[in-house]
Parts: sequence; structure tokens; C-alpha cells
Amino acid sequence: MILVTGSTGNVGSEVVKQLAAGGHKVRALVVDTAEGSKFPTTVDTVAGNLDNIDSLVNAMKGVDHVYLLAPLTPALQKHEANAIEAAKRAKVKHVVKHSVLGANYEAVALGKWHRAGEKALEASGVGWTHLRPSAFHANSLWWAQTIKTQGAVYQPTGDGKIASIDPRDIAGCAVEVLTKPGHEGKSYELTGPAALSASDQCDIIGRVLGKPVKFVNVPDQAARDSMLAMGMPAQIVDLMIEFMGLVRSGQAAAVTDTVQKLTGKPSRSFEAWVKDNTAAFK
Repeated sequence: MILVTGSTGNVGSEVVKQLAAGGHKVRALVVDTAEGSKFPTTVDTVAGNLDNIDSLVNAMKGVDHVYLLAPLTPALQKHEANAIEAAKRAKVKHVVKHSVLGANYEAVALGKWHRAGEKALEASGVGWTHLRPSAFHANSLWWAQTIKTQGAVYQPTGDGKIASIDPRDIAGCAVEVLTKPGHEGKSYELTGPAALSASDQCDIIGRVLGKPVKFVNVPDQAARDSMLAMGMPAQIVDLMIEFMGLVRSGQAAAVTDTVQKLTGKPSRSFEAWVKDNTAAFK
């Protein structure tokens, strides 16, 4: 049995879907079991909370493998520590941690937070694998409203590039390492096929939509004020501003072929993702 945390998000829902499609026994951790209605009928759902270790131990009964995906909140490190402790108590054999590209360098807070979880897992005595994906193609959905209303995207990343990745490709790699031997003790850096700037992405979105979409590079403070106005916690806003500064500096443009090596299929392009999700921007 494989347990997936973060099972209702962009990546977690795809992990559940692809595991079920492959005929694997999969259990989705949800806050409310009513959320289980969105999964295939073969998927087992269990209510649990990353704040409650006992609920996680219960969710992991009979589980051999866990895909550990905790939401990006100020409690990330606590939530991952709770899940790792629960895995130890439940005698789980293997935990695949959803991390972030560059976590091993600990260059920014986002990397440091995830590397802390990686280190905790490595020290736990439980078999481990780290998946370190780049930013998601789906993150461009944050731009949907201003694209619809202003034909523009506002972001403080300048000409910096990043090789964002399709959540479906992350899930494909997750299925591979969860269901086949030989991946324990390994870390995998996952990216899309090309490093693109936000301006490049706007050009692609505009081409698919058939209308111009312009990129406006804005000061960090303007981006910070906007995210705070959206209700994002200040600690997460600071983390995101720092990360976007890393992108702007040109230090986040790595491209890997790990998706191809793990799954046998090339990673999907940003343009292909936009074509599959065009309605979100109209």
C-alpha cells in the first residue's frame, strides 16, 4: 500500500491518479473524507492531519511506501517531521520526499526548509528518496487574473530563467520511485525541457491565446505588497521574494534530463501545458 499526502494538490492528485491507473494499491490522506469523491473508486481515503502524529500513524497502517508532500506553509518543517516520526512508528519501509530543486545547496530559505526535511528523513532509519522538482508549469495560474483583465504579468524576476516542470511529470517520476526497486538513498533533480524567463512564458501564453501578453518586471516591494494583500503569510512572502531574486540572478536556470531517464518519456514543455489549460487564461 502507498500513502500519498498532499493528495488534493497539483502534484499529489496526479500521483494518486497515476498510481491508481497503474493498478497499485494507493491511499490518499485527506483532511475530510468527502474529498475522496474526486479520486478513482479504487483509491482508499483516510482522514488525517499533518499537525497530528497519531492521525498519521493511523493513516500509515499497512503502508509500505509514503509520498511525503507537505504544503508550503510556515509549518512545513514541523509537518514533515511529524510525518517522518509517524512513518517510523508505523514501520513504513520507504518515504519519497517531495523537495525542491537546489535544496542540497541551501542557498535560500526555500532550499533550507526542504533540506531540513531531507536531513530528518535521512537520519530516521526509514528508506528514503528525494524528488527535487523545479517550479511548476501550473504556477502560471497565479497570473490568470491579470492576463484576463490586463493582458499582463507582473513579477520581479527580470530576465532570469527557470526550467519549470509539468506536475504530471513529477507524478510520473514519483510513481517510478515508489513502485520500483533501486531508488532508495538517491536524490533526483527534476526540471522541464527548457529554461524560460517570465517574458518567454508570456510570449508562449500569448501565442496560444492568440493575443499579446506582456511581462512587466516590478520591484520586489510591489510584488511583496501584492502577495500580502492576497493574504499570504509574511514568512512565505519573504521566502518567495528571495526565491524570485535567485531566479532573477540567473542561478535557477538548470535543466536536467531526469524525467526522461526515470520515466522513459521526455518532460512536457510549458507550451504543451498551456495548450492543455488554455481555458484558465480566457
